[in-house]
Amino acid sequence: MKRILSRVNVEALAQFAWSNVLLAFDFDGTLAPIVANREEARMRDATSELLGRVCALYPCAVISGRSRDDVLRRLNGVGVRYVVGNHGLEPGPHMKAFEAEIAEVRPLLERALAGQQGVDVEDKRFSLAVHYRRARRKRDARRAIHDAVATLPYRLRSMPGKLVVNVLPERAPHKGDALLDLRARTGSDTAIFVGDDSTDEDVFELDQPGRLLSIRVGSSRSSAAAYCVPGQRDVDALLRRLAQFREKAGRQ
Repeated sequence: MKRILSRVNVEALAQFAWSNVLLAFDFDGTLAPIVANREEARMRDATSELLGRVCALYPCAVISGRSRDDVLRRLNGVGVRYVVGNHGLEPGPHMKAFEAEIAEVRPLLERALAGQQGVDVEDKRFSLAVHYRRARRKRDARRAIHDAVATLPYRLRSMPGKLVVNVLPERAPHKGDALLDLRARTGSDTAIFVGDDSTDEDVFELDQPGRLLSIRVGSSRSSAAAYCVPGQRDVDALLRRLAQFREKAGRQ
């Protein structure tokens, strides 16, 4: 996986930055560090300042697995124009149907996992996140979660994440769908997407040569992303470089 900020690859970033481009970011693990307690996730002050700078120069979006309201609270007033929650389905069509489906399966899933140490079900209204970070036997916990989901009365989509299994209605749009929709709605020709998790592969796997620049936080041989930055702190350097490209163009 190629490092996007290296001297030999940064020109690819520049070409997209100078185009009619939409910038989109995941939140946890991308704009904010991963933390043990998900309620404590927040951007560093430097990241928040840089993101605000970038939002003044580009149309920007956050596409997160968190609920939309949750993400909005954590952006601290930074002017991100588009915020999409629940892995790409919020906002969108069929919300009432998705909400009803999740409301029905949540107690069934909680009952099936009641005996699993360190496992808890987070209700995000239109999807569920089953966390097992606190489980001592994580492999067994993950298997129990998948087995429990398979017994539910709806056909659901399970998406593994970092010590979490995300459970969504099968026909719900994903992050890749959300990105393509936003690119079309904004009239953008291209998009840059930055994410860190297996749930972001729905964007990385899009076949969009010349129209999508995919950047992963952390290198991974199994990822479909073309480029990476080494770690979450390097997102600040990426934001700074994106701001510099547009600011330099404005001065010329």
